[in-house]
Amino acid sequence: MTDSVTDRVTNSVTKSVPDSVSDSAAEDDAVLTRTEGRAGRLTLNRPRALNALTHPMATRIAEALTAWERDPAVRTVVIDGAGERGLCAGGDIRMIHRDVTSGGGAASRAFWRDEYTLNARIARYPKPYVALMDGIVMGGGVGISAHGSVRIVTERSRVAMPETTIGFVPDVGGTHLLSRAPGELGTHLALTGAAVGAADALRCGLADHVVPSGLLPALTRDLAAEPVADVLPRYAVEAPAGTLDGQREWIDHCYAADTVEEIVDRLMATGEPAAKETAQTLLTKSPTALKATLAAVRRARALGSLERVMEQEYRVSCAALSRPDFVEGIRAQVIDKDRRPRWAPATLAEVTDAEVARFFAPPADGDLRLTEALTEDLTAAE
Repeated sequence: MTDSVTDRVTNSVTKSVPDSVSDSAAEDDAVLTRTEGRAGRLTLNRPRALNALTHPMATRIAEALTAWERDPAVRTVVIDGAGERGLCAGGDIRMIHRDVTSGGGAASRAFWRDEYTLNARIARYPKPYVALMDGIVMGGGVGISAHGSVRIVTERSRVAMPETTIGFVPDVGGTHLLSRAPGELGTHLALTGAAVGAADALRCGLADHVVPSGLLPALTRDLAAEPVADVLPRYAVEAPAGTLDGQREWIDHCYAADTVEEIVDRLMATGEPAAKETAQTLLTKSPTALKATLAAVRRARALGSLERVMEQEYRVSCAALSRPDFVEGIRAQVIDKDRRPRWAPATLAEVTDAEVARFFAPPADGDLRLTEALTEDLTAAE
């Protein structure tokens, strides 16, 4: 998908978010949980807000997973989104904006602790976790789907981590996933926030199977009666052609640079129109977020486990709360909707290495200790 198309998708998402942070569905109904045969079903149910994820929703998902893990009658978990637009457009950034501007960000940090813990749990869930990634799947939507054991995309899928557009850095395990993509594809997606379709989602390791959107109801029905391994072959189809493979040469060359400035210079110097368009796109993003994102993806490659990467992401996210660009990016995209963020600093040259390093310092309220918790769980299971 080209960056201009990505911008249209992102703008469509932000325009669809209602002025009120609440949805027509009561908070208790924001996640529908039920069992159908052998399947535990999770449906995000805030369609007017493109199923934007809130703290109570993350808690409800976690509670359902706990109950179903202990229930021998539940053999598979299936998650999808209500409405026609998509699974989930990400975390409810309106709530975050209100929290930061009026409450100092404490509620956002509490949300992230539980959300990131949920993301890591999904990755290690002992039963098949089938994510129907139909339509728009962005940010927090990636976190509750792309860590699952069975990730299904469709011809309608638009998968992205668009955080740099709002002055933020990819989280919910996004830097872990993108750091493992072939070559420099993950760096490209992390910095630009570009949305990808089914084929490129598979190529980048964000999904496993393609199923036509119109067949998802039948697939879900069969998963209530049969094992995943028996059902999937009846519905999965060959992925259509993507676009990233044809761009690998310039993507790998340009994004192998050590700094964002050099990446932009290399993109501008190529003879590829798409590369030059990408350079122009990068220059519209938060300079601080771009540099922090590049550092986060590069560090994620060396950290290894998802838990360690998400501990790093928690540090970065908490640091972003105290920087002006995050609030300003949300304002420009979903509050005033003028699409004219005033980044501070305004240029890449003004963002120092020391400023980037501060994103990786321990937060005042302490680190997220997922690795320690995992070790304790594994020890208890022995």
